[in-house]
Amino acid sequence: FGSWMNQRAITYRRLHDIPADWGTAVNVQAMVFGNMGNDCATGVCFTRNPSTGDNAYYGEYLVNAQGEDVVAGIRTPQPMTIAEKEASHNSGPKQPALEEVMPELYGELYAIREKLESHYKDMQDMEFTIQQNKLWMLQTRTGKRTAKAALKIATDMVTEGLITQQEAVARIDPAQLDQLLHPMLDPDADRDILGRGLPASPGAASGQVVFSAEDAEDWVSHGKKVILVRIETSPEDIGGMHVAQGILTTRGGMTSHAAVVARGMGTPCVSGVGEFNIDYASKTMKALGREIKEGDIITLDGSTGEVMFGQVPTLQPELSGEFSLLMEWVDEIRTLGVRANAETPTDSETARKFGAEGIGLCRTEHMFFDPARIIHMREMILARDEETRRGALDKLLPYQRQDFTEVFKIMEGLPVTVRLLDPPLHEFLPHTEADMEGVAKAAGVDVSAVKARSVQLHESNPMLGHRGCRLGITYPEIYEMQARAIFEATVQCAKDGVTVIPEVMIPLVCSRAELDMLKDVVDDVAAEVSEASGVKFDYMVGTMIELPRAALKADDIAHSASFFSFGTNDLTQTALGLSRDDSGNFIEVYRDKGVMEHDPFASLDQDGVGELVKIAVERGRQTRPDIKLGICGEHGGDPASIHFFQKVGLDYVSCSPYRVPIARLAAAQAALGTDEDAMAESR
Repeated sequence: FGSWMNQRAITYRRLHDIPADWGTAVNVQAMVFGNMGNDCATGVCFTRNPSTGDNAYYGEYLVNAQGEDVVAGIRTPQPMTIAEKEASHNSGPKQPALEEVMPELYGELYAIREKLESHYKDMQDMEFTIQQNKLWMLQTRTGKRTAKAALKIATDMVTEGLITQQEAVARIDPAQLDQLLHPMLDPDADRDILGRGLPASPGAASGQVVFSAEDAEDWVSHGKKVILVRIETSPEDIGGMHVAQGILTTRGGMTSHAAVVARGMGTPCVSGVGEFNIDYASKTMKALGREIKEGDIITLDGSTGEVMFGQVPTLQPELSGEFSLLMEWVDEIRTLGVRANAETPTDSETARKFGAEGIGLCRTEHMFFDPARIIHMREMILARDEETRRGALDKLLPYQRQDFTEVFKIMEGLPVTVRLLDPPLHEFLPHTEADMEGVAKAAGVDVSAVKARSVQLHESNPMLGHRGCRLGITYPEIYEMQARAIFEATVQCAKDGVTVIPEVMIPLVCSRAELDMLKDVVDDVAAEVSEASGVKFDYMVGTMIELPRAALKADDIAHSASFFSFGTNDLTQTALGLSRDDSGNFIEVYRDKGVMEHDPFASLDQDGVGELVKIAVERGRQTRPDIKLGICGEHGGDPASIHFFQKVGLDYVSCSPYRVPIARLAAAQAALGTDEDAMAESR
């Protein structure tokens, strides 16, 4: 009974989201002995192959042995079947199979295999002992399997008539699909583990360590593969993040900038490795007493959070026919829409490939960090008056228009929600002396002016500062330019035969007055573009609900908003008073001590943040029954959170492109769960 609280059990519960207060069960049974002579044996077998899913008996046994001998590796186990023996790649003499040594008992065991699988309707993991030519079954349980095997077993059992399509969908763990969508480490490879952080973005990657985004881009341009290592990332690092094989940060949580951007790009990321110390000046990282220098090769496992020294071999994913078949069943069952968070053509194409039904969040700020654009963005920030500011924005307009045109055409008429500029302006300013000199020259000002503006824009807490709609109200010309780019792209697409209904999203509102003011800006620009082009088009204006006050005033805000999109990353921060970048140090302590069951940035805090979402849904629909409701925070790809969003009645979830299949599967399971809940209530 005490084993329930040993470290192995604690780790296992955390990996599988098992509550600690459940307690453990203990079975007491009489012993039988497989080590009383050569008419005895013991073994472990699976009703199907747990690696491939093939419908073939699979297992190992030992003559004159006890159970521990099979799993401890002291003796080399022998194959169960003649087919396994013949397929073995062992170079030495092949050991006889149980099918040969004890054919009658093997036949009895084979019959039990079919009986148990037919009864439980799932692949079984069985343990048996033969004592003096008598077969004893010790236990059977649902067998662990790879993602590939899980899909094959589920779809095969539907074909065989053992289970229904709904049962097949219900039994696949959505998190397992990550194994199919990303490279994974070879399970047989050696690993020199340096430390562990948070599994921020799944997949595995190796590369040479670099400590700046600029170096990452430079090294990759010379044909090298790199891992970008940072204390934390910012939007300015986007170029280096884009070319890196993987990203490692010593700060930040599951929804830090690094984690969110990496997941969107499908790049492996490990965040919050607090025991690692980075020295940018010497370009070194101290990892638990070991020094990692620039150029050293490390490997990241974004699915476990492990960081390893050297290159560990990886296995590339393969999407099978079973995957496509399962997704067909999934889409027939689910009622919740699934969109993707995407802002580049590559992201948009990936989202379509994985079955996204539109874009739920197009972050426009990521479009400004290209070197050809950032200079104009900085000119705009340094402008002393509105006229100069508009001049710089005019230079950005063609880039934004082209971005939106490309994304709209890829989505081919599917809805695209574009969030207008959200981050504070200081994030776009340069940090190095050389970059400041370059900006000063381009803007025609002294470098001291650049430094002064940087100091002026610096905020103690920019997350709660001059950002989002507050920027739009202070500098409406910024949102005017972005709205013009959206609508001119809409017109261009219409002329090319592509219908677009853009959804323009105003971020960070806490009152209807803010939304009204900026909706007027958007509506005026739409009218101007329509009149100038002679093309009529439809569009929607809505807002992101990411502040507690906005949730509480949703009934009032809904008078002006055609849609709400819940930004649960910031709603979690503002509701709980937690910084997603700084809370990683103590969130794990809170989980260990039972204060929190989950990291609230990874899985929605349903009792608190979820209650705000529920209030906003109810109040928003009271005012506008047909209001469109979605969620675009990272919780949109979390299965447990998706079940909650289904219950409160959202129309869609939006997540990173590589999480779209996971969200689709979770949405189908949520629909099945909702049906079961309704049946239980009616009973």
